[in-house]
Order: sequence, then structure tokens, then C-alpha cells
Amino acid sequence: MDVERDDIISASPSKIYNDGHLAIEIPETAHQISTDSWFQAGFVLTTGINSAYVLGYSGAVMVPLGWVGGVVGLILATVISLYANALIAELHEFGGKRHIRYRDLAGFVYGPKVYSLTWMLQYVNLFMINIGFIMLAGQALKAIYIIFRDDSVMKLPYFIAFAGFSCGLFAICIPHLSALRIWLGFSTFFSLVYIIVAVALSLRDGIQAPPRDYSIPGTHASKIFMTIGASASLVFAFNTGMLPEIQATVRPPVVSNMMKGLYFQFSVGVLPLYAVVFVGYWAYGNGASYYLLNSVSGPVWLKTFANICAFLQSVIALHIFASPMYEYMDTKYGIQESISVIKNLSFRFLVRGGYIAMTTFVAAALPFLGDFMSLTGAISTFPLTFILANHMYLVAKKKKLTSLQKAWHWLNVCFFTIMAVAAAIAALRLIAVHSKTYLIFADM
Repeated sequence: MDVERDDIISASPSKIYNDGHLAIEIPETAHQISTDSWFQAGFVLTTGINSAYVLGYSGAVMVPLGWVGGVVGLILATVISLYANALIAELHEFGGKRHIRYRDLAGFVYGPKVYSLTWMLQYVNLFMINIGFIMLAGQALKAIYIIFRDDSVMKLPYFIAFAGFSCGLFAICIPHLSALRIWLGFSTFFSLVYIIVAVALSLRDGIQAPPRDYSIPGTHASKIFMTIGASASLVFAFNTGMLPEIQATVRPPVVSNMMKGLYFQFSVGVLPLYAVVFVGYWAYGNGASYYLLNSVSGPVWLKTFANICAFLQSVIALHIFASPMYEYMDTKYGIQESISVIKNLSFRFLVRGGYIAMTTFVAAALPFLGDFMSLTGAISTFPLTFILANHMYLVAKKKKLTSLQKAWHWLNVCFFTIMAVAAAIAALRLIAVHSKTYLIFADM
């Protein structure tokens, strides 16, 4: 770590700072930590939940759940996600160490086997989230193409490939999460553009359209699977699976500052998401698509601008969710910030470019965005954010918890374990069904 601090006590083998009460040990990393305000961390979190994914929740969440289930589900998901993230945030300095990586925290609480398991789950979670971002960026580019030339010459996989190339260039140029600073401002602007446009045009369409059908489509069996899959999409909407990595960028006192960032995310930050999800479903009913800008009608220039913003925001957001993998590789091989050094540039080109290339290939081969939201929520977001968070807190604070508090955390662990298994089965079923309808590298 290059940043010098007045409160550094020792520099080897890891940094130690004094928060006024305890000496806190910080592990070494090639990326910057302890430099950002809670406000910047809050914007990182808000960028995640108001990414272009919000354009799909009307179709992925509201259509399978309907008005009652969708509204109640979104509110409950907001509350339980804030609670679960607060548990993780409180453990950031557990045991006199600052756990700047999710796997470090899990390994400290449980041991090396769970360290490896957590790293695997987190990698899968972030990899699948990034698949979705490249799909979204490709969808935005295809939507622009269709506006001006609605033919079948250019197919979705081509646009996904171009989106992946753009994400790779951005990844090579931006060294770490803290370096996003001004890009977070651009990301917020881009998000506001496509959300405001989607809401405004959906409102206009909804006012002019005949009565919509809000019934939940499908057979009785398919409704059950769709409902379970939508629950996984709900938790996916609000959770990053990398809270310790974001918290690592925050200046001390890290717990209270991170809580400010979380309160910002789950108050002001969720309002745009609510607006676009509810208005989109109101306007189109169970015909709402997984990419809302494909459903709206309006001026060509406005729809084009909104899609351009969705594309650019996806490129920035992907970098956030790829940063834990980048940090791991940079730290392991001693790669520093500057890209003027041939070693650093070539390493980023090979490692980050290779990661983006692999992600792009999967995105182009299986472009079932709604299904991947459900599967990601099931196999990684549920375990990381809810099961592991509650159980880690239970283990770490067991001597300070009452019997009622222990029972509450065990109830959460059991409930979310059942939900994760059910949601994984439902998501795999949906992917299997869609795989029969659409061939590999489908033009959706």
C-alpha cells in the first residue's frame, strides 16, 4: 500500500493503525485502501443497485410475483439486505484485524477450508454478475441498432463481443476500485438518464395504452418455479457479495462510515430502482420485458441516448464487481498502479483481458439474462449475503448474544438455506427450458 498515514504504528508484515481504542492490523494489498469517504463508498453501492440491471426487474421480479408479491417482496428484500449487510460491516475489524476481503473474514472466523469455499462462492457470484453486465451492454447496443436498422444482419452475440472489448479496455486503464472516483459521477449521471427516460416513456405509454393484464402467466407448476426464481432475483438486486472489499476503501472509523454508506444505499439509493420497476410493470403488465428500453416508445434520439448511457454505465459497473479478482492477482504478483511500465501493462492485458474474454464468451453463448439473475442469487448471493453473514455473526458474537438472538440467527440460516436450494433448482429449470427454445449464441 502506497498511502502513508499519520496513525501507522508498524509497517511489517502488515500495516497497523490505531482507531483510538484498539490497534487494528491491516493485511497487505497492491490496491489502495483507507482513502475514501463514506459518501464515495455509498455511491459505489448505489451504482451497483441502480445499474442497467434495474431495466430488467419489471420483467424478472414483478411479472412472476404480481403487484402484491412484487411490492411486498421488494420492500422485504430491501430491509433484510440492509440487515444482512450491516452484520458483515460490523465484523470488518473483528479480532483486532481489518478484514479487507470477504474470504479473509470467513477464514478468520472458520479456518482455511471455509476461506477457500467463500472465495469460490464469491468468484462465481462476481463472475456471473459480470456476465450479466456484458449481456446488458450488448442489449443496449443492439437496441440502438434496431432503432435505426431493424434487420437480422447484426445479431446479439456481435454486440456482446463489442461490449466485452470495451469493458476490457476500461479494466486495463483503471487500476483499482478507489481510482473510479470521477467515473462514479459519470456512472450516476448515466444511471439517472436511462432511469428517468425509462420512467417517463413508460408513464406516457401506460397513460395511452388500453388496460393491461397483470395476471401471473404460465401453468400452476411454472408459476411456482417462477416465483422462487423471482425471490432469488430480489436478493440479487440489492447485494454485491463484496461488501468487505468496498469497506476496505473507506477511511477509519470504518464501521460507522460503512454504515453511513449502507444507509445511503438503502434509502436514497433504492428510490430510482423502485420507480423504474413499479412504473415499468404498471405500463406494460405481464408483457414487461427483461430490458425495459425495448418496450418503451418515444423519440428516437431519446431512446438512443438512454441506451448509450446504459451501455456506458454497464462498462463502469462491471469494473466494480471484477475488482476483487483484479486485487487478488495484482497483490499476488506485485502489480502496481502505473500502466506506463511494460510489466504492469502486459500483465493487465493478459489477466484482465483474459477474464473479460472468458466472461464475454459465456455471455454471448447463453444470453438468458433473467435466468442468470435467478441463478446468481441462488448459488452465491443467498449463501454469501444471508447464510454466511448470519452464521459468521453468530459464531463471532456468540458470547454476547442472548438465546433469543441466537435463535433468530439460526432461523435465518435455515430459512435462507432452503430458499437457496429451491431457487437454484428453479433457475436451472428455467435455463434448461430456454436452452431448448434458443440455440447457443442465440439472438434474443
